[in-house]
Amino acid sequence: MREILHVQGGQCGNQIGSKFWEVICGEHGVDPTGKYNADGESSDNHLERINVYYNESSGGRYVPRAVLMDLEPGTMDSIRSGPYGQIFRPDNFVFGQSGAGNNWAKGHYTEGAELIDAVLDVVRQEAENCDCLQGFQVCHSLGGGTGSGMGTLLISKIREDYPDRMMMTFSVFPSPKVSDTVVEPYNATLSVHQLVENADECMVLDNEALYDICFRTLKLTTPSCDWRSEPLDIWNNEWCNMLPKVPWTAELRPPEVGCEPDPIPTSSLLYGRVRTTYIPWFPAIHFAHCSG
Repeated sequence: MREILHVQGGQCGNQIGSKFWEVICGEHGVDPTGKYNADGESSDNHLERINVYYNESSGGRYVPRAVLMDLEPGTMDSIRSGPYGQIFRPDNFVFGQSGAGNNWAKGHYTEGAELIDAVLDVVRQEAENCDCLQGFQVCHSLGGGTGSGMGTLLISKIREDYPDRMMMTFSVFPSPKVSDTVVEPYNATLSVHQLVENADECMVLDNEALYDICFRTLKLTTPSCDWRSEPLDIWNNEWCNMLPKVPWTAELRPPEVGCEPDPIPTSSLLYGRVRTTYIPWFPAIHFAHCSG
């Protein structure tokens, strides 16, 4: 089995990553405690490739192959107290106390550099638990300090340690419609260079496009990325309903449905130095409009 190691960093990356795991758990029939709940005829499909994203523990629990990092403890505390907080391995939460203050340099060179060795230790432990590691996927934003600065630092370090493994990122690009933080364009600009050098493919998650979806399609009057607001849950749900549908996660599906992810960058990127691909369309519907 070819495993994928998931890394999520910063407030945005951890919030989206947590929703991502809720979606994946639902697809595989794994409950918030990590136990598998059989579902009749679909049980074989659930378990066929579950080890791509999960490691089965001795007690029969399925533990995500995930590393969670941040430079401040607040996001980690909210994940652990959330509905799926107990499914993650406790040692895989790596966090600091000071934060990056929306400063790319602090995440890349100072506070982030002090914490990076602890994160890499966890990454190596998870990689050693894989029979045949296929690659890494990193979920982060390019607007903040941790996701952009420390996130790109981690990607470069992983590339040094695992040069022959695939590296894909789900990178949230900032928008002035969503946030008025003046340094976000600088953080994103400094990060893109790192992604071009060290990532095989970068899936562009455009906050401005999602803002328009929330405003026009989902009819939210005040789309917001404030972590205290209800619209943020809808915001994250939209991103995470999309992430499992990209070709990289084809290994999750039965072989007749999916395709091998290794040639994906070769087939989707026409020029090697252009690492970014844009996800142009996916179904969007407000959960309040769903019946049943």
